[in-house]
Amino acid sequence: MTPLLDIRNLAIDFATENGRVEAVKGISFTLAEGETLAIVGESGSGKSVTGLALTRLLPEPPAVYRTGEILLHGRDVLKMAPRDLRAIRGAKIAYIFQEPSTSLNPVFTIRNQIAEAIRLHRPEVRDLDAEVIKYLDLVGIVDPAKRLHDYPHQLSGGMQQRVMIAMALSCQPELLIADEPTTALDVTIQAQIMDQLRDLKTRVRMAIILITHNFGIINGIADRVAVMFRGKIVEYGPTHEVLANPQHAYTKALIQCIPQLGAQRERLTTIDHAALDAAQ
Repeated sequence: MTPLLDIRNLAIDFATENGRVEAVKGISFTLAEGETLAIVGESGSGKSVTGLALTRLLPEPPAVYRTGEILLHGRDVLKMAPRDLRAIRGAKIAYIFQEPSTSLNPVFTIRNQIAEAIRLHRPEVRDLDAEVIKYLDLVGIVDPAKRLHDYPHQLSGGMQQRVMIAMALSCQPELLIADEPTTALDVTIQAQIMDQLRDLKTRVRMAIILITHNFGIINGIADRVAVMFRGKIVEYGPTHEVLANPQHAYTKALIQCIPQLGAQRERLTTIDHAALDAAQ
């Protein structure tokens, strides 16, 4: 059976004034329909670059796709014409970014922003207000009809992120890429957003790529995990196996950084990059 997404030996460079920077170094992974994959790693490990590359949202130049294939239902995204790319962005693959306050346009209402996405990708929808209310309700916005004409600044950070999720879902994509969707939120709201994604995973049966630096949030939602370090996938497998028995030193270090109640530690573990580089 052909996977929904098949990444083969993907390598991405950036041209800079100081020469070429290798951001992603020949990674490969697959994603089945309805499956959730977590891509975990520190800032600068290549996670977000990988996510943006899936619909070629990286500006070219400075980005250069040096090698590889991005197969969506067997079609290589890297060989698609601009018109075909516009057709898959939003409709086939949608994004949730980490800063909802900067992702939402401050001068348009919530209704206008979600309705625009529906109008572009689902022109058959006639009652836009009803459809917007449906998706606001789906993501847990209380009394969504009264929120239609609110502007982003009138909503809390958690509600803004729910609006971003509603906008992504309203296009009925096959794959949702959630790039650090809880980073800008407090711990309580983080938990609510992750619960929302878990619930949607069950109800909507949509594939998800969860990009995060935090191993602590992936349990219970991710079927598999890919650990990225310096542009490479250094560990890849079922989430429960990686969490229970990590094989790579970097994976072990990330897991040890998770605060644990009752743990008798004076300070959190520091990741020794010099030792990890030497082991590469």
